[in-house]
Amino acid sequence: MLIVSGSELKLRFKTTALGGTFDYIHKGHKALFSKAFTSAENVLIGVSTDEFASRLGKTPDHNFKNRVEGLLKYLENTFPERDYQIVPLNDYFGTEIYADYVEAIVTSNEMLSRVTEFNKKRSNFGFKPLKVIVVETILSEDGSSLSSTRIRNGEVDEEGRVIH
Repeated sequence: MLIVSGSELKLRFKTTALGGTFDYIHKGHKALFSKAFTSAENVLIGVSTDEFASRLGKTPDHNFKNRVEGLLKYLENTFPERDYQIVPLNDYFGTEIYADYVEAIVTSNEMLSRVTEFNKKRSNFGFKPLKVIVVETILSEDGSSLSSTRIRNGEVDEEGRVIH
């Protein structure tokens, strides 16, 4: 597996992919999007469907439609005039990621083992493995991982600040 470092990224790829539930767009998500839009001309964004989120044991505050609407608002404000597509995810990677045009994937440390497993599947189907761009885990001010679950539980805000 080839992990690409930051100095090698500037629009290196035609298409980079990333995915998530995106219940609350937080500082960790913003780091993933920043890396994706820095690394590629086009970004393929998978958003977990309500059914997939449920299978994962997640209970988002927002349904799929509202999560996509929130994501679109963030992307339009933060990355205007950039090319991206949003697709539903019914599993960890979705069918679009098997396309030849996807060259790289942006992921967090927590998902790196799944990406490694996925690249093996891609190879089995005759596709080149994706280049992997790893974004370090963003921690909240209490030193724990920042997540939508912690935001939903009222522990931290979207920037990782502890709520007292």
